[in-house]
Formats: sequence, structure tokens, C-alpha cells
Amino acid sequence: MLNLKFWIGLGLVAVAWSAAVPGKAPEDEERMHPHLPSSPRLRTISGEETQEFWHSASKKLIREKLNYIRNTNKAKNIILFLGDGMGLATLAAARSYIGGEEMKLSFEEFPFTGLSKTYSVDKIVPDSACTSTSYLCGVKANYGTIGVNAHVKRGDCLAMANETNHVFSLGKWAMDAGKAAGIVTTTRLTHASPSGVYAHVADREWENNAVLEEACGELSEGLQDIAVQLIHGEVGSKLKVMLGGGKRSFYSPEHYDKGRRTDGRNLVEEFEALDAGNTFVKTQKKLLKVNATETGRLLGLFSKSHMHYHMEQLADPDNNEPTLEEMTQKAIEVLQTEENGYFLFVEGGKIDISHHETMARIALDETAELSKAVKRAREMTNPEDTLIVVTSDHSHTFSVAGYQPRGSDIFGPTKSKAKDGKPYLALTYANGKSFEDFYNTETHQREDPTSLPTIGDFDQLFPAMAPLESETHGGEDVGVFASGPWAHLFTGVYEQNTIPHIMAFAACVGDGLTACD
Repeated sequence: MLNLKFWIGLGLVAVAWSAAVPGKAPEDEERMHPHLPSSPRLRTISGEETQEFWHSASKKLIREKLNYIRNTNKAKNIILFLGDGMGLATLAAARSYIGGEEMKLSFEEFPFTGLSKTYSVDKIVPDSACTSTSYLCGVKANYGTIGVNAHVKRGDCLAMANETNHVFSLGKWAMDAGKAAGIVTTTRLTHASPSGVYAHVADREWENNAVLEEACGELSEGLQDIAVQLIHGEVGSKLKVMLGGGKRSFYSPEHYDKGRRTDGRNLVEEFEALDAGNTFVKTQKKLLKVNATETGRLLGLFSKSHMHYHMEQLADPDNNEPTLEEMTQKAIEVLQTEENGYFLFVEGGKIDISHHETMARIALDETAELSKAVKRAREMTNPEDTLIVVTSDHSHTFSVAGYQPRGSDIFGPTKSKAKDGKPYLALTYANGKSFEDFYNTETHQREDPTSLPTIGDFDQLFPAMAPLESETHGGEDVGVFASGPWAHLFTGVYEQNTIPHIMAFAACVGDGLTACD
């Protein structure tokens, strides 16, 4: 035993001596933090080389924090923005996309930030259905379900029919208190995130009667699909503004050739028949012409399924879809006619969809579009009486790798090369459909990512490390950004389902604790 201890001790001394040889960095340090070839910054900011620049910026921030007066007014209006799939890596990369790493998205200027934990009752990594129940209804639930508690598992028709399992959203809490409510999304209005405002279903895919009846059979009797719940449901039938995509679930084919209903119904026509003041629009021009003061309830369906990516809209000379910013502005104009205030849910939903497709360039552009919509909302409202919260439902497996020079193209290769001698891109995914585009399964070698024909295209795919049909969500915490009454309550790390309860507290709505107690 003594000899063993002697030789172990001698080995440790030798390792320590070799690591301390003057002028020679330990090999593990060189591997982890390599000496990269010197390259000039492609964008410089005057003064960054000095300590005074950084000291001054820090002092400025401290003064701003010290001078900030907590707003404890009752929130007349509450707006929840959701960047679907907008994880922290997406935010960091988006700053580079909009002009530089030192830039801020509009909501990053908000005075209070926090982190929310996104897991669901049954999954470490959630989907957009159970998370919508969490951040809208204040209750965590099971993967794939919307507006129901965790007694309901995905696809359980009987449990869905039991109304004691239904949970209601911040939208209903606001309307019960005499406020108006609305939805804006770039996805289908019947998709997972917006459905959390008004629907109660055991499966997010039950957007129309055809899929619901196929899944539940005889048990579907008396159950409403998501589209019907939007038009005729307890909550949906009272929403003042509904803007997004997804016409196909509102029509049978005899009314719209791409309709997916099989019950012969035209839900848009039914909506218009409910009240003479109800207005339906299906183009950007029609939406922009809507007179807020002459509109009762507003329904806008601008596409068959999800709305097109912003970059696709720009590339199409015949585009007739509004932007997220335009829809947000019109929604606020209409809701502002309500004396008692309003709740508005706005989703930038195609951040998520582009990440699923490993299309990072589009994902960052959609993030920038969300930032524009938030900026417009903050400009149109008064922070003294309007609380705006921006968050995400979950992250993605998207990452930003090192070590590219400041100011370089965030979509391009890094300056260093991998061990196989080929360049690698800074933006990658842990899994997804692009695996075989970047890895030759016959030669078992990586492809040079800079040699692919789609490099630079807006719909360019980015590398995925494991082959899947669709890239998955990520499980890390997501950011929460708040401005307005009681925004300081959003600091810290908390469960995602806390978000609507804090918003309800600020607005004095719902059955929980409120600022008016």
C-alpha cells in the first residue's frame, strides 16, 4: 500500500511539473481555448479598447436601475407576447442578425427580466400545447393537451368530455372582469399556442371535426373541435379580435376548396351571422382598412394554414398577408375602443416552425419581426397602465458556436476548422432533418458546409447532429421580459405557469391574489 501511494504521489508531482513548464500552456487548455489566427474585427465601436468605455456603460446602467420607480398601478391593459421556440441562443444570435452582438431586441430594453421553467407534468421537454395551458391558464398539464389539467392525457376523449378537467385562460379571466380580449398569431388560429386562450382539447391536432371524429369515434359526440370552440365556445365566442392563418379548419370543401371539415359547415359564415357588427377579413389591404371604431368583433384568416414566413412575404410581389407588426397594431386599435381595457395575446409562431426545419436564417428574421411588433405595442400604449410581458414557451436544440470575429456573418463559418480540416458553421442544431445534407453516410465524413448549393439562401438549412424528421424542442429555461405595472414581479426563476397569475394580479382579474386586494 505504501509503494502504491508513493507512485501515485510521484505521478501527480510529475503532472504538476509538466503543466507548469514556463512558456508552455497545458495541452487541455490549448484544446479548450485555442490560439486562433489574428483577424481584424469587421465592425468596431469607438472606445471599446478602453476600460473607461465599459466602466461608463456600467455606471449608466446602475444609475438607470437606481432611478427606476416601481410601478404599482392597476394594469388597465395586459399584453402577452410569445416568441414560440425563442430560446436564449436564438436571442443572442438575433442580436447579431439585427446589427451586432451589442444590440438589443426591443423587449430586451424592458426594465425587468426573469427565467421560466418550461417542463410539463409528464415531459422534461414540453410542446407548445401544454405550455400554452401553463402560461395562459396558470396550470401545468400533459404533453399535447390544451386547456385541460393533468388528469387528461393526450388523446383521452372521455377525460376531455369531463368539464371539471377544463382550465380557463387569462383571456377569460379578463373578460369576466369586463375587459375585452384578442389573439394575434402568424400560425393557424387553431394551432397550439393561440388555442390556449379559448380551447379545451385532449389533443392539439383536433383542429377540425374530421380529425376529432377519426380519433374519438362514437366518443366524439358532444365534443367540439378547436375551430368550433373559437367561433362558438364559451371563451372563443366572446373574443373581440382574432387574427392569423388556418382557413382550412373553418370550411368544408364545398365552401373552400382547401377546407378540411367534413360536416358541411362554413364557420366564417356562422361567425358573420352571429352579429351584424362582426367583420371578417382575409387580406392585408382589407385588414389595414378596418375602422376600429366601427368594428364589433374582428376575424382575420390570411392563409390556408400557417401564414408565410416574413422573408417569403418580402419575396412575393403578390403577397396579401399582413406582417405581425401590422396585425398587432390593428388589434390594439380595435381593443383600445374598450373603456375597461383588454387582454391581448400575440404570438410570433414561426420562430418555432423554422427552427423545426433547421432554417436558422428565417428563425432569426422571425425573431426580429416579433421585436418590431413588441416595439409598436409599447409605442401605442402607456407603460403607466399597460403591462407588456414577452416570453417563450420553450427553447430549441439550436446553438451558437465559437469563435468567430466580432461583426462577422452569424450565418457563416468560423475562422477555425474542425479536426477533419473542414470549416464548420457557427449555428447548428443537435438534431433535425438536415443531418444527411451535412454528413455523407456512405463515406462517413462531414460535407464542407460552405460548398452546399443553398448556402446564403433565406431557406438554407443548418447542420444537425442526429437525423430526425423534425428538429426537437430544448428543455432549458426561457427568458421573460416585462414592462409596465407590477413588472418587477417577473424577476427571478419561476415556474412557467406563474406568468398568467402575475399578470392577473397586476390587472386585478381572476380568482387569485390581486393588487386590488
